[in-house]
Amino acid sequence: MSNEYNLSDKYLDFLEHDAQVEFLEGTTAAGKTTVGITKFMLKVAESPKKMHVIAAKTTGVAEKNIINKEYGIKDVFGDSVKYNGNGDKDDKIPHIRYTTPNGDKIIYILGYDNRDKWEMVLGSQFGCVLIDEINTASIDFVREISTRNDYLMGTLNPDDPNLQVYSEFINCSRPLEKYKKDVPKEIQEQLNSEEKPNWTYWFFSFYDNASLSEEDIEKKKLSAPKGTKLYKNKILGLRGRATGLIFSNFERKNNVITKEKAKKFKFIQFTAGLDTAYSQESPDTFAFTFSGITSNKELVVLDEEVYNNKDLDIPLAPSDIAPKFFKFLEKNRQDWGFARDVFIDCADQATIMELKKFKRTNPCIYNFINSYKKITIIDRIHLMLGWLNTNNKIFYYVLDTCVEHIRELEVYSWKDDKYEPEDANDHTINSSQYAWIPFRKMIGDYKEE
Repeated sequence: MSNEYNLSDKYLDFLEHDAQVEFLEGTTAAGKTTVGITKFMLKVAESPKKMHVIAAKTTGVAEKNIINKEYGIKDVFGDSVKYNGNGDKDDKIPHIRYTTPNGDKIIYILGYDNRDKWEMVLGSQFGCVLIDEINTASIDFVREISTRNDYLMGTLNPDDPNLQVYSEFINCSRPLEKYKKDVPKEIQEQLNSEEKPNWTYWFFSFYDNASLSEEDIEKKKLSAPKGTKLYKNKILGLRGRATGLIFSNFERKNNVITKEKAKKFKFIQFTAGLDTAYSQESPDTFAFTFSGITSNKELVVLDEEVYNNKDLDIPLAPSDIAPKFFKFLEKNRQDWGFARDVFIDCADQATIMELKKFKRTNPCIYNFINSYKKITIIDRIHLMLGWLNTNNKIFYYVLDTCVEHIRELEVYSWKDDKYEPEDANDHTINSSQYAWIPFRKMIGDYKEE
């Protein structure tokens, strides 16, 4: 090994910790891949099995980031490893031959970008598997190989929390109690999938990298402008799409508040919106939102309810939505105040008809009104961007209980090929927009274009 690599107490605990599955997430320059490689190789040496796997986007990426880099496998383990990038006479697949006290081990090097190649290997059971940047891997590959190992390690950089790899794998792990405080609140809330026994989550920052000086850390922190997605991902280690995010100036610490704080505001207008989606084949949701506007021209999203027919054995029909929406409005009338006029997606006349029928046949004090869509989606986005934060002036808040609205604000993105939002992750956003459009002149520094 070329130079001594300093290890923090946290990394020493990581090396000693015994788990079946481990996920390593965090900031840039945290050293997680470097230390992860060391633990992986030690686990391989201890394993009774001969065959193991390292997977990266391509074999070239694995060579660059894991095998040949400083403090990589060849640097740390020296003569005990031999890398055969083109295979050898006994095994045509790229692999490492690793000499250990428990006998020679074979570590296959796979690129998960090529299904044909990784399918050739996955007919066997393996001892240890390392998936580099598991957040970018094919979900089919992760599902397949996760059933074929004794020990799995996945390293990842913060990415779109809506990816299936989070809900199916990463969010099933939990941090050790000792290090729970190191996990950002935003990520801790997302570790909410069914917990799997002996699956451990690790969050590492550059403060855990004992090889970095304070000066090094400050240089890293200054490398990305505050408030950008790059800063959130790389410096804070928070999840979220790195590019294309629409509400990049949404910050939980600035825009998310408690109910107790909202109760201190003076509200002068309440409003509500309803966005619908009856498909059983998509993740689209019915979204109810209830909002208030304050005397200081602030919009506060106070409550939400979401339903998805894909998750229901008996799908909801327009006749089911009407009483549910009425009950939602009544709950918030008692908790916050009266929203006389409420706004429903004008494209869904079936639901509007059911709501008006409900009003004729039940005691109901609400006016169900078609949403006004002459304010274009782009114009709505521009208004919200200004309200979220402009020159440290904030006019848009969300209660911390509105978890779906917060999630959408953190992942709603532009299409890659045009200045147009993707048709996804926008149902509470649309619902809340229907509600505030008629009252937009009461919010922020509104100026009619």
